[in-house]
Amino acid sequence: MKIYRYPTKDTWKDLVKRPVLEQKEISGLITEIFAEVEKNGDQALIEFNKKFDKAETKNIKVSDAEIQEAENQIKNELKQAIQQAKENISKFHASQKQKIQKIETTKGVVCWRENRAVERVGIYIPGGTAPLFSTVLMLAVPANLAGCKEIVLCTPPDKNGNINPAILYAAKLCGVSEIFKTGGAQAVAAMTFGTESIPAVNKIFGPGNQFVVAAKEYAQRYGVAIDMPAGPSEVLVIADEQAVPEFCAADLLSQAEHGSDSQVVFMTTDLKVFEETIESVGQQIKDLPRNEFAGQALENSSFILVSSLEEALEFSNLYAPEHLILAINDFEKYIPEVQNAGSVFLGNYSCESAGDYASGTNHTLPTNAYAKNYSGVSLDSFVKKITFQHLSKEGLQHLGKTIELMAEAEGLFAHKNAVSIRLK
Repeated sequence: MKIYRYPTKDTWKDLVKRPVLEQKEISGLITEIFAEVEKNGDQALIEFNKKFDKAETKNIKVSDAEIQEAENQIKNELKQAIQQAKENISKFHASQKQKIQKIETTKGVVCWRENRAVERVGIYIPGGTAPLFSTVLMLAVPANLAGCKEIVLCTPPDKNGNINPAILYAAKLCGVSEIFKTGGAQAVAAMTFGTESIPAVNKIFGPGNQFVVAAKEYAQRYGVAIDMPAGPSEVLVIADEQAVPEFCAADLLSQAEHGSDSQVVFMTTDLKVFEETIESVGQQIKDLPRNEFAGQALENSSFILVSSLEEALEFSNLYAPEHLILAINDFEKYIPEVQNAGSVFLGNYSCESAGDYASGTNHTLPTNAYAKNYSGVSLDSFVKKITFQHLSKEGLQHLGKTIELMAEAEGLFAHKNAVSIRLK
């Protein structure tokens, strides 16, 4: 881990950098994978399963029997936990539905907007070192609430060619249409082009490693939309003197354990909290089953002592974290200062894990500073918004002269005539 005491602002541009792979290396591989999937379909996916995941898969599609078997394997206690999380996520996302508002902009001119679901969506669920069945809830629940007609799920199989039972259970619970055994950039390519088994989709959702992120960006060249560039996980914790170092350390490690390319940043105004948090990280990491991943992530992570909370928030807005934790006493006062963040957790007891699993907010969030211009996934992510308007004869008479003058000034006389011919 990298430790900084009162760094000057001219060093911030280096402190906000994320660990990245060589882009040329990624781009070349993505191009090859997409070409192979487009040409050979399912067979390419079977070969890539073998190459990248050491998995033998005869059939790409998950059968009904496999889903039923998975449901039988899940303990009732976990089923109940998943169901409670689903209820909270449903409640929060259902609240985002908006009523149609018809606005009369000029007498006789009425405009409004209506939502239409994206008809066919693809959701990518990471399943390698950590099978993220929670992401199934985060994506399939709002997709269903929005009214998407088809939800296609892709996730990498294990070495035996199987999908984690919790992913299959959550998928069935949330109304996923079809599930396929393919991961990485090849899964994104399959949902982009379609194969013999996998239908092409209109929009692709879901987090992943840097290869998945690059594949989603590449997919846009073929007319497929994506939710956002959601890559390796990250968290920024800002603490004051009343923060609990053990809590701060636990939150930092909860993100570090995602993978070696994750990044965590800790900032505090208090020297005692600073030193005790660093010490607690060292103690807690020893007991983690995934301490190797967490340790590698900590190598790219920073612990920063600053002089004021205002300075910490200024740094945070530059860093634009996926997750921001304000472990500070008067957090209400500082909420207006948060400009760039995917999701914010307030106070000592709002652990980031709550948002990851069951509080109700979505955990599919922008990373790598994309929180400056992207929102996290919401109900709106699964709909298109179409505007409607109706002009009565009286309405066009009120507005016609304005349109004619503007069209003529732009030299677009056919536009002008479309009004004039009606006014005559």
